[in-house]
Amino acid sequence: MARNRYTIGILFIAVAVLLLLGKLGVFHLLFSFFWPLVVLVPGLLFHYFYFNRTLPAAVLVPGGILTTYGVMFFYCNIFGWGAMSYLWPGFILGIAIGLYELYLYDRGSDRSIWIAALVLGVLSAVLFAITLLVKLGIYIIALILVIAGLAMIFRKRKLW
Repeated sequence: MARNRYTIGILFIAVAVLLLLGKLGVFHLLFSFFWPLVVLVPGLLFHYFYFNRTLPAAVLVPGGILTTYGVMFFYCNIFGWGAMSYLWPGFILGIAIGLYELYLYDRGSDRSIWIAALVLGVLSAVLFAITLLVKLGIYIIALILVIAGLAMIFRKRKLW
């Protein structure tokens, strides 16, 4: 009976600590930073279960998508959600990665899956490039002008 009281006492103390931590906002702080794990962990679990031969290769499509999105969301949590204005083509890239993994690891997959993954991957890369050019265009133009100016200044003159 004394052992039972000891266990219940520890349980009461643990519940009290959890209640106080919740009231102080610790759980809100942790959840506000680590919520992308809700997306990332299932994606990684799909990969884990496929490579342990528990699930079929088809789970690699949502696994690739969720893993890519989870990484993007962590990046935005760390560096700010303004980064999503650069990262939005990653949503297309996630689908391309999932399809490519399916093509790569499913022996019976059709070549059209590879073509779809390639088209989506190229589209994503082009959209990333356009987004960066639009957002950072003035810096790229300035860098090109500086390089051209330095080349004109320091190039060797040929004597005729």
